Amino acid sequence: MNRALSIAASGMQAQQLNVDVISNNIANLNTTGFKRGRADFQDLIYQTLRPAGVTAAEGSQTPTGIEVGLGTMPVSTQKIFIQGSLQQTENTLDMAIEGNGFFQVLLPNGDKAYTRDGSFTVDKDGKVVNSQGYPLEPAITVPSDTLSVSVSTDGIVSVIQEGQVEATEIGAIELARFVNSAGLSSRGRNLFMETDASGAPITAAPGEEGLGTIAQGYLEGSNVSVVDEMVKMIAAQRAYETNSKAVHAADEMLEVANNLKR
Repeated sequence: MNRALSIAASGMQAQQLNVDVISNNIANLNTTGFKRGRADFQDLIYQTLRPAGVTAAEGSQTPTGIEVGLGTMPVSTQKIFIQGSLQQTENTLDMAIEGNGFFQVLLPNGDKAYTRDGSFTVDKDGKVVNSQGYPLEPAITVPSDTLSVSVSTDGIVSVIQEGQVEATEIGAIELARFVNSAGLSSRGRNLFMETDASGAPITAAPGEEGLGTIAQGYLEGSNVSVVDEMVKMIAAQRAYETNSKAVHAADEMLEVANNLKR
């Protein structure tokens, strides 16, 4: 079979995955705390028709060989954890991380998940929870008679209650970071999970251990650039089109071979 068919087909499949990743980036343009993805590829094994350095019939050594590549394949789709722009909301429990780190939330099964989405609120019991109802970890409970809540840059949560003038500290936010954030598993709903590749979480107060600080009344926007993604999509589309032309050329070559007569 003509190698060009399978080679070009691998290129088309690779560009289809590339467009899928780009489309997901664009779809999440307005998703709070979203981190854009990137598809990485590598070339496949090579078929060696003649190795380099072999001795020719006249005794000379060939400086180069003959190797034919067999296409491409995807090797990873990784998240790019670049800081998104901060958007002021003036909502008391909206928080953004300026710098490295993740908020920690507790899932119903007891596992911890990690997120850059700082759109928190309180449930009926006064617990600080995210938009899915998962409580912030460590847990913080806001008293029912609270008039105002303040969060310092280092994560200290204080409230002013009815009949009081001085603020009362009710807890502290703890952030987590990872040696390899790109190794985290994306679970949807703006959540990431720890993996062997990411390493164990390093937890500390905001501003310590290389972690960022808290900005109350702000949310972190997506780090997707529409212009960059559109340019990437055009390049991927053209690459897909070019590979399809290679398939067509290989098909025409096979047609010529099939039509040969003695």
